[in-house]
Amino acid sequence: MDTILGNLKIQVPDQLYVKDPDSSELGKRIVQNAIELINELGFDNFTFKKLGARIGSSESTVYRYFENKHQLLVYLINWYWSWVEYRLSFATANIPDPCDRLKAALKVVTEEVKEDSSFSHINEVLLFKIVFSESSKAYLTKDVDTENNQGYFKSYKMLCERISSIISEINPAYKHPVTLVSTIIEGSHLQKFFSHHLPSLTNCRKNSSDDTDFYINMAFRLIQ
Repeated sequence: MDTILGNLKIQVPDQLYVKDPDSSELGKRIVQNAIELINELGFDNFTFKKLGARIGSSESTVYRYFENKHQLLVYLINWYWSWVEYRLSFATANIPDPCDRLKAALKVVTEEVKEDSSFSHINEVLLFKIVFSESSKAYLTKDVDTENNQGYFKSYKMLCERISSIISEINPAYKHPVTLVSTIIEGSHLQKFFSHHLPSLTNCRKNSSDDTDFYINMAFRLIQ
């Protein structure tokens, strides 16, 4: 799978950047170091000035690729969800039974991420930590409706739609397939955050598959 993914370009909506960072080595360095710096500092303390210093350049260099740090965060989140969808496609391919396909899909979106060597400038493990810690800041904003209309959250919505279609295949009468999928994904993020930082608020252990098992069991109890 790594070889196949390595030949693919992860698609991110072009309105999320001024210049495609995948188009140059400098752009890839900006993305690579942005992930490392956001993970180290947190998104609130992250600035383009600090990123510029990190790559040995000025902050104006970063602005050539992204209008602001919010746009950069949404770009990273979209890249992550597009990458997850590719992984989900391979994980569910050639599985005829929809129940088995749903289990495979839910495992992909809730399991701890391991580094994928297919994309040398992206550390998926660090990006995953950013997603479960910071992704809500991408859409909990005053401009969410405008950004949604502009396609800012397309990758996430496509992923949820793909999984919800499997649920509808299992039980066409189930009325809340998209609600269930988004609840599982967001809930899994929260459980991972709790397991790393507020462990008394969860029974899931850090770096375990506890929440994956929990959400698969929950999904099938609700659907059937």
